[in-house]
Amino acid sequence: MAWEKMKLERVEELLRKFQSTRVLVIGDLMLDEYVWGRVSRISPEAPVPVVEVIRESYYPGGAANVARNVREFTPKVFVMGMIGEDAHAHKLRKLLGENGIGLEAVQNDGSFQTIVKTRIIARQQQVVRVDREKPQPLTKEAQNRCVDKVRELLPQLDAVIFEDYGKGLLQQRFVDEVAALVRGEGKLVTADPNPRNRLIWRGITAVKPNRSEAFAAANKPWHEPDADPLRDRDLLVVGAELLRIWNPDHLLVTLGEQGMILFDKNKPPFHVPSRAREVYDLSGAGDTAIALFTLALVSGASAIEAAEISNHASSAVVGKLGTATLTPEELLESFRHRDG
Repeated sequence: MAWEKMKLERVEELLRKFQSTRVLVIGDLMLDEYVWGRVSRISPEAPVPVVEVIRESYYPGGAANVARNVREFTPKVFVMGMIGEDAHAHKLRKLLGENGIGLEAVQNDGSFQTIVKTRIIARQQQVVRVDREKPQPLTKEAQNRCVDKVRELLPQLDAVIFEDYGKGLLQQRFVDEVAALVRGEGKLVTADPNPRNRLIWRGITAVKPNRSEAFAAANKPWHEPDADPLRDRDLLVVGAELLRIWNPDHLLVTLGEQGMILFDKNKPPFHVPSRAREVYDLSGAGDTAIALFTLALVSGASAIEAAEISNHASSAVVGKLGTATLTPEELLESFRHRDG
């Protein structure tokens, strides 16, 4: 099926199926803090702007933002990750609960520093980002608890998403055990990888790196994109190499303003051009892409249909400022705008 011929009725049919999909997101949980202000002068202490704070807002970040994206389309979403027992952890749990995201699999550890990313915004632009984090791997005992919890939740699940921000939660043994457990029950496993954490995503349903992550994972030097991704020799080599190394059913590489390219076993690469009309903020676009790609696959979409839906979703979300999600109606509106 060619992407431009996917009918609106088919999108509506898949969106209805999304509503009964049950998903667990596993990965590095974060709290995204936004400090909104205005700049009217330069500091006398250093050549930096002085931001006068107007308001502050908080959102689930990292893997929690993937869960938040999934939650817009289905009520059955769980999240698994590590947080501390500090004020930021309580804030994150509260936000997740308010979003209707299941917290049964969240792991608390008093020695763990909850990851917080603070973005200071003035004049609709990010002035600076401040990260509070202390990456640390899960202990063997914590990994075992997480595997046991996945086993317990599995009858309630249709898919698991691994969201790796390279902060220590996802390790090879843990990923392998969970993936084998989930695939053994005939359910989907997808992953959004991180090049700082060199995991082998072997034999899972789908992996979704961006272009730079794909080059890093394939151990290939970066090359500037060709105008036509289907003629981008370096990108095609990287795609073929990752299919060989990881052996997924589907490899979806996001390309920013060029959209996405889908690599499947025994099929030619398939390019889906970007639908973004205006780009305000790229933060969270990858979270939206993996969330919608997974939901579509679970709901019976072909890989090309899933890629188109994922592409429309991430194209819409980059038009919003901040760690954003989109609603089913906004996704449908993107398809209607295409047909208009």
